[in-house]
Amino acid sequence: MRGYRLWVVVILAVAALSLWMSLTDPHINFLGINRKVAVVQGLDLQGGSRVLLQVAPGTKYDDDTIEQAVKNVERRVNGLGVTEAVVQRQGADRIIVELPGVREQSVAFESIKSTGLLEFVDFSNITQGQIPEGACILTTEQVALAEARLPEGATPLPYDQYTCPSEDPLNPNEEPALLNNGQPFRTIMTGAGLADAAATTQGTIGTQWVVNFVINKDGDRVDDFIEYIANNPNRPMAIVLDGRLISYPTIQPGLSDAARAGTMDGGVITGNFTRNEARILAAQLKYGALPVPLNIIAFDTIGPSLGKLSIERSIRAGIIGVATVLAFMLVYYRVPGVAADLALLLFAAINFALYKFIPVTLSLPAITGFLISIGTAVDGNILIFERMKEELRKGRAADRAIEAGFERAWTSIRDSNLSTIIITIILYFFGNAFGASAVQGFAITLGMGLVINLFTAVVVTRTLLHTIVLIAGDRLRANVRLLGV
Repeated sequence: MRGYRLWVVVILAVAALSLWMSLTDPHINFLGINRKVAVVQGLDLQGGSRVLLQVAPGTKYDDDTIEQAVKNVERRVNGLGVTEAVVQRQGADRIIVELPGVREQSVAFESIKSTGLLEFVDFSNITQGQIPEGACILTTEQVALAEARLPEGATPLPYDQYTCPSEDPLNPNEEPALLNNGQPFRTIMTGAGLADAAATTQGTIGTQWVVNFVINKDGDRVDDFIEYIANNPNRPMAIVLDGRLISYPTIQPGLSDAARAGTMDGGVITGNFTRNEARILAAQLKYGALPVPLNIIAFDTIGPSLGKLSIERSIRAGIIGVATVLAFMLVYYRVPGVAADLALLLFAAINFALYKFIPVTLSLPAITGFLISIGTAVDGNILIFERMKEELRKGRAADRAIEAGFERAWTSIRDSNLSTIIITIILYFFGNAFGASAVQGFAITLGMGLVINLFTAVVVTRTLLHTIVLIAGDRLRANVRLLGV
C-alpha cells in the first residue's frame, strides 16, 4: 500500500478528533460552524410528544407554502427552547412535529398550531373599555388573507359571516367577529414589520409579563405604523392576534414624539400575559406567521419507555457484545485481529463523534442500527483476513499477502455494503410516515456505519497491518501462525 505512512498520520488525527468529541461535549466555533456538540436523546429515551398537523380544510396552498410553514414551525418550537425538535413534511398537506423532552405540551402545541398573525389595528375611534379584551375582531388583513386562500372562482365571505373559534370549551359555537360600522377594522401593520421580539417582565416588582418588540425600518407598512403612532397621541392602538383582541393600550405622548422625530425603534405589547403566553407570542412574532392555518389532527404523549435502568442494561449489553467480538478477532486472527480491533474501536469513536456533531437523535432503533453496523465492520475484516490467509498458505510474503487479501476482498465488501446502503435509503424515506420516524433513526445510523466501515475496514486495518509488518516483519515471517494461519 503506497503512502501508508501518510495514512498513519491521517488515522491518528481522525482518532484524536473523534475521541475528543466522543469523550467531551465541546463547543465548536470554527470555519463558520458554531454549535454545541452533545448527545441528543430521542423520544423513547427521554420522553416527549409527537404531533401531526394538517392544513385547515378549504385553504388554498402550494408546495412553497407548506415548506415555509415547516420552516416557521421549526423556528417557533426551537425558539421556545424545545431543542432538537424534528419537523418534517408528510404528504401534500401534513407536517409531523416531534418534541423530545417537552414537558409543557400546551405551550408547544399552541405555538405550532396558531397561525401567529399579529396585527396593529386602527382603534382611534374606540374608547377604553368599549370592546373587551379577547373579543373577536375582523380586520382588513384577515379579509385579504382569507380571500387570497379561496379556490379560484369561489365567492368571498360576507363581512358579517366571519367568526373566531370559541375559547369556551362548554360552548363550542364559533364567535362572530366584531365590525367597525359594518366594515373591517383597518390593519396598520402586521408582525412582518418586526425585526425581533422577546418576553420579559416589567412593573415595580417585575411580575407583569410583556413582549418587547423591535421594528424593522425596512419592513412592510412600517412607515404607516410610525405615522399612526406620531399622529395619535393619547389614543389607543389595538393589538390583535389571530383575530383576537389582546389589548389596545393608549399611545403615550413621548412615543408619539419619538415617532415624529424618527427615533422610535420599537415598543411594548401588554395584555395581562402569563409567562407562557408571553413566550408563545414572542416566538410567533420573532419567527413569523404561518402562511396557512394548521389543525392538530393527532398527537401522542410518549414517556421514557426505556427508563434509566433499561438504558443502562442496553448499554451494558452493547459493551459485552463489542468486547466479545474484539476477543474473537484477537484469538482467532491474532496479529491481524489486533489491527481489526483497533480499527473497530476507531469505527465506534468516529460514529459516536458524528452522532454528536450532526447531531443524530439517539433512540433505541438508532442504537440498534449502530450495533448492526459493527457486525458489518467485523464481517469486512473477516473477508479480508480469510483471503490473506489463503495467500499466506500459498507461500506469499506478508506484504504481498496483505495487499492480495485486501484487493480480492474489496469487491465483495463494496458490493455488500452498497446493497445494504440502498436498503437504508429506502427505509429512511419510508420513515416519513407519522409515528414511523424510529425507522429513520435506524436507517441513518446503519447507513452511516456502512459508509464509515468502507474507510475503517479497508484503509485503517490495511494501514495498521502494514505498520505492524514494518515493525515486526522478521518475527512474523518466522512464525506465520501469528498471522492467523
